[in-house]
Amino acid sequence: MKYETVFILTPVLSDAQMKEAVAKFTKVLTDNGATIVNEELWGLRKLAYPIDKKSTGFYTLVEFEAEPTLVKKLETAYRRDERVLRFLTFRLDKYAAQYAEKRRSLKGQKAETPATVETTIVESEVKEA
Repeated sequence: MKYETVFILTPVLSDAQMKEAVAKFTKVLTDNGATIVNEELWGLRKLAYPIDKKSTGFYTLVEFEAEPTLVKKLETAYRRDERVLRFLTFRLDKYAAQYAEKRRSLKGQKAETPATVETTIVESEVKEA
């Protein structure tokens, strides 16, 4: 099954500590037989409301394919780590999986040629309307 997890790390971490924490959670996934489909570091962002007197956090998104029992192990790892402020893991249905794939491909194109992608998106929106 396909899953997507987003977790927020405390903002007091250095860049190296943040990357080490992300590596720890992806290792939990891969050690238990999951396949990492996509990993995005969204960086330091403002929280909607303060959590533990912190107004920002490091956001990370990980898409993976795994057995349903692995989600419980991953969330246990999140709960045991004091660096994690919040987390959310959910199963992708076929529509969400298609959207995630489309988002990934657009992001890949945007990295290559920003101007071309923007015009392509606008043209496709015009055709759909």
